[in-house]
Amino acid sequence: MRTGRPKQPLILSEEERDRLESLAHRARSQPHLARRARVVLACAEGQSNQSVARKLRCSLGMVGKWRARFLKARLEGLYDEPRPGAPRTVSDDQVEQVVVQTLESTPCGETHWSTRGLAKATGLSRMTISRIWHAFGLQPHRTDTFKLSPDPLLIEKVRDIVGLYVHPPEHALVFCVDEKSQIQALDRTQPLLPLQPGQLERGTHDYKRNGTTSLFAALELKSRVIGQLHRRHRSVEFRKFLDAIEAGVPAALDIHLILDNYGTHKTALIRKWFAKRPRFHVHFTPTYGSWINLVERWFAELTNKRIRRGVFRSVKDLESAIREFIDVHNEDPTPFVWTKSADEILASIARYAQRTRAAHPA
Repeated sequence: MRTGRPKQPLILSEEERDRLESLAHRARSQPHLARRARVVLACAEGQSNQSVARKLRCSLGMVGKWRARFLKARLEGLYDEPRPGAPRTVSDDQVEQVVVQTLESTPCGETHWSTRGLAKATGLSRMTISRIWHAFGLQPHRTDTFKLSPDPLLIEKVRDIVGLYVHPPEHALVFCVDEKSQIQALDRTQPLLPLQPGQLERGTHDYKRNGTTSLFAALELKSRVIGQLHRRHRSVEFRKFLDAIEAGVPAALDIHLILDNYGTHKTALIRKWFAKRPRFHVHFTPTYGSWINLVERWFAELTNKRIRRGVFRSVKDLESAIREFIDVHNEDPTPFVWTKSADEILASIARYAQRTRAAHPA
């Protein structure tokens, strides 16, 4: 009987075996590498190439190739060698020209470059422009907005409010308070087409206005919400809302209110109200700093889940829907967890300020 040429024994160290076991489980992210690792592991069990090929359902040549590659270069032999690919057709100077032209110029009569416009101006293909932009992280078609707060007490206010979120005081409750004013009761001009398989819910783009209401809301850090609805949002209505907060909190607890700088919060009527109640402690957000008030996050939930797609034929319908949303929310509230420290927020603001100063030295 003829026997095949004796195979060089394939012996693995513990480190190599652990590494191969890890690679063998990458069937989704690196399927080719995982298959090669399984071939080597099977060979290390002393099986013949024919047995390994049958077990893993691959060709005999594949088993022989990766067995020999592993014996020659060990783990490094399982990885593909770098391939030269086709020669470059775009020079470094052309890449630099595209980047500089994107950053330092605009097309005639327009505000920003498009891939087709810059391709026509440079003589390169649209896909080449796209690849260069992607490589350098350039997105001329997109824009973002920001607003730096001019508040002279910005740092102190950020540290104060974030401190209340991260380390709330004992024997006290912290409420984030604000108004969502001028909520419109909108009715569509034609009936909605409901959601169906293969079809989104559809409504007319135009609408009928049926009046407005204003929501006064106080979000406690455990996510319980106290809300009141009023047709107007003057200091008189705000005082009534403060009375509701006071009535809803046990007398033994202090109350910390986080408010924005809206004029209603600082009238003589409201200042006198706070002066008579020493257990109330007011913390104002920085100018243009409503983003730091957590109740704004709850307002977004209200808008997305109940108001935006709602149909309200009267203000009464709208107010009933808002009250229902608050009741359902308070049955099983989920806290909003503040994750950024004051130092991280201030560092982000500092980066914006530095970039603004660098872009506009004057």
